[in-house]
Amino acid sequence: MFPPPAPFSPVSSAQLAVAALFGASVMAISAFYIHKRSVDQVLDRLLNIRNRRHLQQLSDDEECDLSDFNENAETDKNVIIWKSESKSLSSEDGQNKDGYSDEARDYRVSSSMPNASSPKNEWRSEESGADIRISYSLGKIDSIPTNIPPHRTDQRDGEEQYVSHSGANMWVGSVGRLATPRSAGGYAFENTGDSDDEGTELATGDNISSYQNDIDLPIQNQHIVSTQAADGISIHDQESEANLTEAKSAMDHADEKTDTTSANIVAKDLLIYNTFPPITTLHDSVSIEEQEVLRMIRECLDLRGKYVFRENVDPWRKSSEKTDLADVNGDPFEFVPVEASSHFFRMEDGVVRVYASEGETEELFPVASSTSFFTDLHHLLKVMSVGNVRSACHHRLRFLEEKFRLHFLVNADKEFVAQKTAPHRDFYNIRKVDTHVHHSACMNQKHLLRFIKSKLRKEPDEVVIYRDGQYLTLKEVFDSLDLTGYDLNVDLLDVHADKSTFHRFDKFNLKYNPCGQSRLREIFLKQDNLIQGRFLADMTKQVLLDLEASKYQLAEYRISIYGRKQSEWDQLASWFVNNRIYSENAVWLIQLPRLYNVYRSMGTATSFQNLLDNIFIPLFEVTVNPNSHPHLHVFLLQVVGFDMVDDESKPERRPTKHMPTPSEWTNNFNPAFSYYAYYCYANLYTLNKLRESKGLPTIRFRPHCGEAGDVDHLAAGFLLCHNISHGINLRKSPVLQYLYYLAQIGLAMSPLSNNSLFLDYHRNPFPMFFQRGLNVSLSTDDPLQIHLTKEPLVEEYSVAAKVWKLSSCDLCEIARNSVYQSGFTHSAKLHWLGDQYFKRGPEGNVTHKTNVPSIRILFRHETWESEMQYVYSGKARLPEEIEH
Repeated sequence: MFPPPAPFSPVSSAQLAVAALFGASVMAISAFYIHKRSVDQVLDRLLNIRNRRHLQQLSDDEECDLSDFNENAETDKNVIIWKSESKSLSSEDGQNKDGYSDEARDYRVSSSMPNASSPKNEWRSEESGADIRISYSLGKIDSIPTNIPPHRTDQRDGEEQYVSHSGANMWVGSVGRLATPRSAGGYAFENTGDSDDEGTELATGDNISSYQNDIDLPIQNQHIVSTQAADGISIHDQESEANLTEAKSAMDHADEKTDTTSANIVAKDLLIYNTFPPITTLHDSVSIEEQEVLRMIRECLDLRGKYVFRENVDPWRKSSEKTDLADVNGDPFEFVPVEASSHFFRMEDGVVRVYASEGETEELFPVASSTSFFTDLHHLLKVMSVGNVRSACHHRLRFLEEKFRLHFLVNADKEFVAQKTAPHRDFYNIRKVDTHVHHSACMNQKHLLRFIKSKLRKEPDEVVIYRDGQYLTLKEVFDSLDLTGYDLNVDLLDVHADKSTFHRFDKFNLKYNPCGQSRLREIFLKQDNLIQGRFLADMTKQVLLDLEASKYQLAEYRISIYGRKQSEWDQLASWFVNNRIYSENAVWLIQLPRLYNVYRSMGTATSFQNLLDNIFIPLFEVTVNPNSHPHLHVFLLQVVGFDMVDDESKPERRPTKHMPTPSEWTNNFNPAFSYYAYYCYANLYTLNKLRESKGLPTIRFRPHCGEAGDVDHLAAGFLLCHNISHGINLRKSPVLQYLYYLAQIGLAMSPLSNNSLFLDYHRNPFPMFFQRGLNVSLSTDDPLQIHLTKEPLVEEYSVAAKVWKLSSCDLCEIARNSVYQSGFTHSAKLHWLGDQYFKRGPEGNVTHKTNVPSIRILFRHETWESEMQYVYSGKARLPEEIEH
């Protein structure tokens, strides 16, 4: 019989753990040796390829570059070896023993390879005008000097300093190197624009003092010696002056040996004068195509100078005598009789002509003809459509955008520290101008609701309107609507824009009717009604008191003149003077609704000439003889601009070079935007020349432009206007966008308003325009329809800051732009911005008044200056003062 089996002895958990550990160790050791053998084979193959390359002398057009190679075993980034794309590499016998193609390709290997040493640098030198390019070699490792300091492993890899050479000068082309695995060597800006990598970082020095594109660092007759920085990084050069001179004179591509301690060659305390890659500037040769592009851009800028009105004497150059009525008399509504001048004027072909006296035939202030304007407009449109001009402008705009991003990465902390040093100033304590707001919608909906309830409670028996053959009191009006003061609320008022108004300008205009009733609009939001606009005047005074209480918020209100009759001017001026509407925190613009087709269909106007007569004849009359319209003379002292408003999305026919004159325009169709714009501009130009000659304040042309419709509107605005409102369609035309940047034309943008009408907020180009350096400001447009709070301008800034992550410095710069764009007096701007505010660059900036650090102003100024010099091939004569 078989003996009984031995009893089973259980295995302890400790024994199982030891067995698992032993098995894992064996597997790890096996994997390590397999991996090491594979990597050594790949490395040997790469070394053979690189060594064969050094046996062949490189031709002039060959280029070999290897991105930074780091021997730190803890990193996971890749090293990319770039081979030449134009020439193939072969061994001395002309055969490729490895079986690999000699065409340009890249090889990726792990940067944690064993036995990897610091690579040696190869220098290519050419005769004058050539670049010295750094090419890191994996070959000849045994030739690396032994006196190099220990390699730093705590620095970020993937950073390099690109050095180019021309003549006897060396430029630091790129201090910051994008630390991303996708970087392909070379400049930091070559790949950042289209990169989708997250967490892209930029390493650079802390001391940045200038943003010129071409700052030379002379190195002729000098050695690059070892310098020990504060963090232990050193820069070392073993090349002698004799070797460098011999390489230049031989006109060959000799290998010059330079040793670096690390790819990170930027020390913390190293002063760098240029953080951007060399671009095509006045020092570099440009192609014939590029010269032609620049010539066309210069022509467009010269065309703008041909049209835009500029005062002969800037305000800061005039005598200390003030023409502002409030400053002279202390009472802004007191009229002082003024002797009439002998000027004579008459309307000819839609434009007022001014003569010294009635018998004179020589025109005092000639203006460009309509034919000349439309010819120049078509030339500008032609330039905008040229492909190479569009490409060139797009590239320059992209460069400007990336340049700002780099500036922000480098200097954001410095700007924040500089703002902290400004006593008393912060975003709330700097002047901010609402550069675009309509007077009929200047209050918020809660304010309007409280005002209506107040009037209904205090003045129910006031006769306010004449309807259906009878006069109605305020209470009777609400009884006819079956409403009481208790029933009213914000929702019932229904003045706020909603989804139904998007791309529906007609529905947006209906929101001006409280409770959907036009009679309530006539009573509360009109100044030409039965009560002579008393309710609107009372509400306007309340809004102005709110502005004055905030102290640092200001506004430019737009009020309408329709052009139906000449008496509109006297009626509007009397409303101002009789109700004593005035505030040091507000100025006024006149807006002209483009409604000729409506008046023509109603029979109010028979031709476009009727509108021009009704709009401009009274202005010339009061300028020549202020005693003829005393209230209008007083009112015009508060008017700083002229605006045109209407739905730009309506289709229109592009004007030709030979358009009918205004007296010939008798059809029922509305003229195109540019047709309106020219005749408003031409008459304003002549009027301003006349007012300037008499020492009176001038009126700028600042229309709504580029909110919708064709880019033709923006082209006309570029030629004729000082500033424009909206301008979001500039995103569709890189040429016009670049021209607006070069000319620094002010854009009063209203993203929240655009969000309700034509463009979603997240698609608004405001942040892009701001980064590229366009002269942009934020405005509210229609607080009644758009905003919810008592301070709509601050609401506009706050939403933009949160959605687009604007810094405090960004907000203060935008606010500073708004003051420059505004039409407030020279004395007011002196107080708000500083005694030298009219100077360009940091000289005109006072940080403790604007809270904008001078480093930001310096960046903006030098960037714009370099672009102008680029366009004018280094021959631009830039003024030291701003254009007024």
